[in-house]
Amino acid sequence: MGINEFWEEYKKKSCNDKEYKEAYYFCDNEKDADELAELVLIGQKRGTASSYLCYEEEGEEIPKVGDLNIITDFKGNPKCVVETVNVDIIKFKDVPLEFAKREGEGDSSLEYWKEGHRGFFTRDLESMGKEFTEDMLVVCESFEVVYK
Repeated sequence: MGINEFWEEYKKKSCNDKEYKEAYYFCDNEKDADELAELVLIGQKRGTASSYLCYEEEGEEIPKVGDLNIITDFKGNPKCVVETVNVDIIKFKDVPLEFAKREGEGDSSLEYWKEGHRGFFTRDLESMGKEFTEDMLVVCESFEVVYK
């Protein structure tokens, strides 16, 4: 099923006439993207983090409470609809354990979160000619699955 068909099905079943903000997958490779989508489906992953600089660089709007997004696998197959329930902008070094747990990756420890995201943000920022720092701002978005 394609994204538009999936969205129309959601709208019928939810009686919601809002539009989705974005359809996306997590991470930068197929294996991780598909695994993370599965973690969302089982309720383990309920958050995601992005570099604030990426939003600035791409001229994109920061997520806001009430946004609806479609989570896909790496190939773009829709898996579920999530609603943003909280957004915090925090320095990387200050991201709390509670958020790492909400992301639900690995062992859900802050150390695991920082190690994995340090690598991801470093690669992401290098592609923009920027460098990772512990003081960089991170957009910490919490969400809940509203349809799968």
